[in-house]
Amino acid sequence: MKRACIVGWPVKHSRSPMIHRYWLRRLGLAGDYLQEGVPPEDFARFLKSLGDRGYVGCNVTLPHKEAAFALLDDVDPAAAALGAANTIWLDDGRLCGSNSDVMGFLASLDADVPGWAEETGHALVLGAGGAARGIVHGLITRGVEKITVANRSADRAEAIAAEFGSRVGAAALASAPNLLPGTDLLINTTALGMAGQPPLNLALDGLKTSAIVTDIVYVPLETQLITGARARGHRVVGGLGMLLYQAIPGFSKWFGTTPTVTPELYELVAADVRGS
Repeated sequence: MKRACIVGWPVKHSRSPMIHRYWLRRLGLAGDYLQEGVPPEDFARFLKSLGDRGYVGCNVTLPHKEAAFALLDDVDPAAAALGAANTIWLDDGRLCGSNSDVMGFLASLDADVPGWAEETGHALVLGAGGAARGIVHGLITRGVEKITVANRSADRAEAIAAEFGSRVGAAALASAPNLLPGTDLLINTTALGMAGQPPLNLALDGLKTSAIVTDIVYVPLETQLITGARARGHRVVGGLGMLLYQAIPGFSKWFGTTPTVTPELYELVAADVRGS
């Protein structure tokens, strides 16, 4: 029986086992997907013994994505572009890896707002962490001509802008309201609005009604940003879809079948989020 796992620290909050076990049941496959809480000081040892522990591969979550990338024998272009890996598999004993976070974000947008890329002349990305960096990379691959990264610490936004070149600019998060009138796609990658965190507190008054509003936070299922945008008539994309779609490549590698994101799966995970 093939087994995979998610590795993080902490990892008890992860919904990945629920997602992968749903697919295993639905597809009638013998297999399992477990959680492995591994502190940073033990991560390299754990990853190098992945096969010996009976696993065919793993997902990697915080804080190990960059460390995983450095330990792999082979990486695909998605992981190489970001310097981080979240999906790992064994190939003749070699540790191979990819990064499916960006694919998950883009696939969720594609599913909920078909044709979004053709409508997006300017994307405003809030935050400048690893998620923001990956999403900027994804937006560029889809042909978005202008991207602004707005962050409380402007130097981090400027670092992303410098890395990706002339299409990408930087701004202070406090100036985001001034950028809204020219924005076609607004993306929150910060933790603001997440359960237990302060709200984003961004008034959307200047945002044209045709703009798309997205938030990668999925706890709660609808952040204040998404609720406010929906009330104004914007097309909105919450964060749960990204979580579901990013799980597809790993499952396909480990279990040999490509699963689909179904309404039943969405509601299964959504119900768990609501109950948390």
